[in-house]
Amino acid sequence: MTADFVFLPELPYLCTKIARINSFILDKETDMKYLIVSDIHGSLPTLEQVLTYYQEHHCNMLLILGDILNYGPRNRVPEGLDPKGIAERLNAMSDQIIAVRGNCESEVDQMLLDFPVLADYAVVVDNGTKMFLTHGHIYNEEHLPKGKFDCLFYGHTHLWKLKKNEHGVLCNTGSITFPKGGNVPTFAVYENKEITICQLDGTTLKKLRID
Repeated sequence: MTADFVFLPELPYLCTKIARINSFILDKETDMKYLIVSDIHGSLPTLEQVLTYYQEHHCNMLLILGDILNYGPRNRVPEGLDPKGIAERLNAMSDQIIAVRGNCESEVDQMLLDFPVLADYAVVVDNGTKMFLTHGHIYNEEHLPKGKFDCLFYGHTHLWKLKKNEHGVLCNTGSITFPKGGNVPTFAVYENKEITICQLDGTTLKKLRID
């Protein structure tokens, strides 16, 4: 049996007696499949499409990179704006979610959600692969976090990106609601050291393997 580790620096109530640090342990007997999504911005219809993929492709955990409920003052009102509906939908699967704070998150958002959303980052270690999760307004390609990581997952710009550099793999998942730069709505999937950028219908746009 192997174990995954998740570190959320601002959430001490997640500490376990085993680790005695701000983390919890996910024991597993099979490989994990993660769906990573960012910048939902209150649109329930787009989230439902992502969750359909999540269920049909037997994903194990949903990693949310912030900007969940609030559409933001710089954006138009999205189609199907329903923050309460999103909260209800995600709360029903809260045991499968790890989330971090976006620049649109607030304490009011946390009151609606049954999983933590106010940490600036989280670190997930899957079979030795270290994944740094953040929204992108604090840590990003131009302002990397300290320490080593195999992959930096972020959002915020609404422009998807998947590439390698000397620091590791950089994956911007894009936005499922407000994609920019002529892009389609996108999310990412991680499984067995491989990252895939997907459209809402599951069409693959790019794959990259973490060596």
